[in-house]
Amino acid sequence: MMPEWFQRMSQRERRLALIVAGGLLLLINLLIWSKLFSTLGNARTELALRKAAREEQRLYMAQRDLWAGRDRWLKEHQPILKSAVEASTLLEQVKQLAGKHNILIENPAIGAGDSTPERQSVFASFETKCAWPPLVQFLYDIQQPEAFIVFESVQLHIDNADPTMMRGKFKMARWFAPAAN
Repeated sequence: MMPEWFQRMSQRERRLALIVAGGLLLLINLLIWSKLFSTLGNARTELALRKAAREEQRLYMAQRDLWAGRDRWLKEHQPILKSAVEASTLLEQVKQLAGKHNILIENPAIGAGDSTPERQSVFASFETKCAWPPLVQFLYDIQQPEAFIVFESVQLHIDNADPTMMRGKFKMARWFAPAAN
């Protein structure tokens, strides 16, 4: 029953061959089980992602009327970009509102922003120096939904010379309706 080559081995060699064969069998088993568990883990992760996406879609479908209404409101109220002068109008609005709240505006700059299929924009960038409460009120007043103003970048820190004052760098944009194709 035993192969001839196995019979020619000494007892010690046979034991060593069985140990090596058992070790190889164990390693192959570990590799197979590791691959199976890895695949199972990936499948569970993918399933969780798909369930989350499905739940998100279900939520959007349940709120379809809300989002359709918001889209309709946006199309009715979003201003149309008439010219690049809108950037200076935005900066004037910022200066006027900053003056109302006693906020110092430094290094103002304007420009045309990016255009995407959803919107066109103009931007104004500036630096501020003021106390914290007026800055908060200024940010609240400038960002009303009907204004279509967004802050693209904001950097705030305490003034090194006067710890009661805040320094800020802002880049804000006004979004307009997309260009007609």
